[in-house]
Amino acid sequence: MKRVVLVTGACGGIGSVLCKRFVQDGATVLALDVDATALGALVADLGADNVTPIAVDLGDSDAVRAQVAQAVALRGPVDVLVANAGAAEGLTLAKTDAASWQRDVHLNLNGMYHTVEAVREQMIARQSGSIVLIGSVNGITALGHPAYSAAKAGLISYTKALAIELGRYGIRANIVCPGTVKTKAWQARVDKNPQVFENLKKWYPLRDFATPDDIADAVLFLASPMARVITGVVLPVDGGLMAGNRLMAEELTLESL
Repeated sequence: MKRVVLVTGACGGIGSVLCKRFVQDGATVLALDVDATALGALVADLGADNVTPIAVDLGDSDAVRAQVAQAVALRGPVDVLVANAGAAEGLTLAKTDAASWQRDVHLNLNGMYHTVEAVREQMIARQSGSIVLIGSVNGITALGHPAYSAAKAGLISYTKALAIELGRYGIRANIVCPGTVKTKAWQARVDKNPQVFENLKKWYPLRDFATPDDIADAVLFLASPMARVITGVVLPVDGGLMAGNRLMAEELTLESL
């Protein structure tokens, strides 16, 4: 029987690849996104037999619950939740106001909670399930976007709470924390500085950045039976960024690393 996988932020740079990879893996995908037009294009690309669109704003918890329930009635209960939706607004504290702070936290933290709540009870009833949240290295250390980062840091704690409270029901919860990922979300920065990626390479030990497929590889592993006893894990997929600061280490040791 096909697994049913719910992917939020399904039409973004990472989300669309997640949907494609799960379909290739033989799953039925419930693709949730606020953009109904983009969802239509995703379904046309991957096939209506494989993908059921859910057009809803994650900020509306009642609507999320109701529309996920409708999709479940059509396709079956959710085996895997990949809570991927997210966006960042305020670049710095100076460029953040109360309204933008609330928007960033509401989507990136509350929206994740609303998503999990839409499937938690059915997973408990079935005594199985895998929840993979998409966080960010911004939730581990300060890298700008303070409201977004605070929300992503909250997701790490939330993931651990899910792991310890739902483990007895056979439900696993893990969080993948990407570093820089080359997606369309970076286009505004590329427009501002075409050398932005080249300039960033020096901070990454591997001198390379993750692609959406790299993120999908990590997610598919955590959602698979190969990770059956892995839960509560914070997994950076970041080219080594969170391993340490090579440039600072060179200043400290006066050696070339």
